[in-house]
Amino acid sequence: MTQEHRPLRAASWMIGSVIAFLLMAVAGRQVSGAHDTFEIMTWRSLIGFTIISLVILASGDLRQIKTDRLPRHLMRNTAHFAGQNLWFWALTMIPLAQVFALEFTAPIWVILLAPLFLGETLTRTKLFAAFLGFSGTLIVAQPGFGHIDPGVLAAAAAAVCFAVTAIFTKTLTRHESILSIMFWLTGMQLVMGAVMALQDGAMQWPTAQTAPWLLLIGLCGLTAHFCLTTALSLAPASTVIPVDFIRLPLAALLGWILYGEILGWEVYAGASLILGGIWLNLRGTMSAVRPQKAT
Repeated sequence: MTQEHRPLRAASWMIGSVIAFLLMAVAGRQVSGAHDTFEIMTWRSLIGFTIISLVILASGDLRQIKTDRLPRHLMRNTAHFAGQNLWFWALTMIPLAQVFALEFTAPIWVILLAPLFLGETLTRTKLFAAFLGFSGTLIVAQPGFGHIDPGVLAAAAAAVCFAVTAIFTKTLTRHESILSIMFWLTGMQLVMGAVMALQDGAMQWPTAQTAPWLLLIGLCGLTAHFCLTTALSLAPASTVIPVDFIRLPLAALLGWILYGEILGWEVYAGASLILGGIWLNLRGTMSAVRPQKAT
């Protein structure tokens, strides 16, 4: 694969991640009345851990599961576990599009934090792309300052957690395989989820109605993180993560179709800015890695 094509390949993997996250959001709403967020995370992690373990056993190469960076895995998965629980809870509190709009401040944090923690270059193009994406997010979210809904705070806090997760994921892709990262992701979060879910001394088992949705959450969660981790292994985090902005207009569309959440002009205006930021950032990265023609 040429350096020029790596950003495009990374963007393709991110689109797969976007689709999986959208399906997981819908499934999360469907089971929120029967299971709390800790139970949802427990079943999601159990499904993912089972699948990853079977894949590793089938490969016959247990050596790819490394243990020399467990503290970094723990920090990554603690941040993600907190963010994911806040995200699932926010889904039950505020409109779908607003959850995603607030979550999409995470790529802004990644663009700004990547130079500090990953040594990536912060260019004017990336800054302008971040500005466009953030402006579009504000237009769609239409935040008010008279009253701050707890769901809004939860979604905003989840965004910070997801940004930290992306930073740690990028550092891990430099040294470990995707399967190793996914193994520790699902394994550690299975333990975290089970411990928190059993705090009240009870665990709600899946029913005939919730089991298919929980299975979908587990499969989509695993797929989303596999696509995301693959994308981060192909291109800089500040290039990969902004592609996730495309989830916003798609989430607004799903909210309208499934839950009757009305699409206003701000969705289209904000989505245009968001997509413009994605295009500008990808174009700038591809220009930077494109070989210069001989004169």
